[in-house]
Amino acid sequence: MPDISVPILDPAPRRAGRALMIQGTSSDVGKSLLVAGLCRAYARRGLRVAPFKAQNMSNNAAVTVDSDLPPGPDGTAPGGEIGRAQALQARAAGLPPSIHMNPVLLKPQAMVGSQVVLRGRALGNWPARHYHGLKPLLLPAVLDSYRRVAAQADLVLVEGAGAGTETWLRHCDITNMRLAAEADLPVVLLTDNDRGGAMAAMVGSWLLHTEDERARIKGYIINKFRGYFSLYEPACETITQTTGWPLLGVARWFDAATQLPAEDALALERPQAGGGAGLVIAVPQIARMANFDDLDPLSAEPGVDLRWVRPGQPIPAEADVVLLPGSKTTRPALDSLRQNGWDIDIAAHVRRGGRVVGICAGFQMLGRVVRDPDGIEGAPGETPGLGLLDIETTIGGDKKLIEIDATDTASGVRVTGYEMHMGRTDGPGLSRPWLRLNGVDEGAVSPDGRVMGGYVHGIFGADSYRRHWLQAMGGRASGLDYEAQVEAALDALADQLETDLDLDALLALAT
Repeated sequence: MPDISVPILDPAPRRAGRALMIQGTSSDVGKSLLVAGLCRAYARRGLRVAPFKAQNMSNNAAVTVDSDLPPGPDGTAPGGEIGRAQALQARAAGLPPSIHMNPVLLKPQAMVGSQVVLRGRALGNWPARHYHGLKPLLLPAVLDSYRRVAAQADLVLVEGAGAGTETWLRHCDITNMRLAAEADLPVVLLTDNDRGGAMAAMVGSWLLHTEDERARIKGYIINKFRGYFSLYEPACETITQTTGWPLLGVARWFDAATQLPAEDALALERPQAGGGAGLVIAVPQIARMANFDDLDPLSAEPGVDLRWVRPGQPIPAEADVVLLPGSKTTRPALDSLRQNGWDIDIAAHVRRGGRVVGICAGFQMLGRVVRDPDGIEGAPGETPGLGLLDIETTIGGDKKLIEIDATDTASGVRVTGYEMHMGRTDGPGLSRPWLRLNGVDEGAVSPDGRVMGGYVHGIFGADSYRRHWLQAMGGRASGLDYEAQVEAALDALADQLETDLDLDALLALAT
C-alpha cells in the first residue's frame, strides 16, 4: 500500500463559503460544462467561485503550480496535474488551477487499470479491483482538499462523477453521495435530454437512492434540450410528481461547446473534422490518446482541414501533415499504429514528401525505440519506433510537470504550453532541435526538416507560434485569437444559463 499522505500540508482550514453539488444520472450528461458556465456566471456577479471534483477519470490533464507542493528536482516552481475540465472551470471562475480542485485524477492506461494521481502526484498504477479498496483511504485527502478550496471561496460548485446511483460502489464512494454527506452538500441532479430516456433516468435515480439521499437532492435540471419545451413539459410533471423534486431549469443545447476543451475520451467517440479548408492535417486516433485538446486551435483555423483517422481507416493520401498526439502509454500507442497499418501509411506519406509532427508520446514514437524497463506503462520491454528521428526514449524517473512561457529563439515568436511526461529522450537527432525556448533546445527535427517532434503540449494555443508553424507547413495563417475564442464561448455559456436557469434560486440552495 503506498503512502497516501501529503505531509507538507498544514491542517486544513474550516469551510467558509457556501457550496452546491451537481450530480448526474450518468456520465457525459454535461456536468463539467454546466459547472464551467455557472462558475463564469456567478463570478461575473462578483462572487469568488471555485470548482471542485473529488475524482476525475481522464487522460486530458492540465498542469498546476501550487505552493502546497515541493519544488521540482531542479528547484523550479512546483507542478501538479488535475483534470482538464477542472482547469477550464477554474479559468471560468477567474482562478488559477490548483491540485485541490481535483485531488484524485485517474489516467486510464489499460482497459481495467489507471494511473492514480493524488493531489498532483502519481501514486502508481492500479487495477480497478484494487483501486476500489484504495478509495476509502483517499477520502481524508479529498475532504481536506475540499475544505481548502471552500475556505477561499464564496461559493464552491462541486461536480460529481458518473452517476450518483451506482449502488454497487456505495461502499467505496468518494465523489458522489458519500462526499455530499461528509461535507453536508445540497445536491442538484442533472440529466441529458439529447440522448433520450431522461425521464426514466431521473425516476430510476429516485428509486435507487436511499431516503436520506433523496432528501439531500433539492431539485433537477434537464440538460442539452432541443425543441419546444411545451411538448416535453408533461414529462417533467411526471418526474416531479413521482420524485417530489422540483424542476430547476432546462438548459438548451449549447452549440459553442465545441469551442471549449473536451473533458475526456468520450469526446473521441464522435470526433469532428475541422471546419476549415486548406492544409490537411491527419491525426491517427492512437491508443490511450491524451491531451488531445492540443489540436483544438488547429481545428479552429479556417485554413486547416483537420481530420481524425479512426481505427480501421487509412491515413488519407491527400494529407499534408500527419500529426501524432500524446498518449498515456507510448508503447501500446505504437502497437495501435501498427495494428491499423498506420506505420505503413506514414512511411508512404514521408516518401511522397509529406510532413510528420509528434507531440509528447507522438515525439517518442518517431524515434528508433521506446524502452520501459520498469514496466511503468505496462509490461516491461521495448518497442521499435517509427525510425523517423534519430532518438531513443526510456520511460522512467519523475514525471515532468512544468508550465512554459518562453520565446522560441529559432523563430523569434512566443511559445506557451506545458510539459507533462515521464521518460528521457536521447540521441543524435536532438542536435537539430525543433525549438529553442529562451536558448534551451527542445525536441528534434529530421535532416530534411520534414519530421519534427517535441514535448511541449498546448504549443498551438499560442497564436503567434501557430501562425509561424502553419506557414512553415505550407498552409495559410489567419488572425484567429484562440484564447479570446475560448473566453467568448465561456461568456456565451454563462449568458445562456442566465436565461435558461434561475441562478438566484440555485444560489439560494447553496449552503
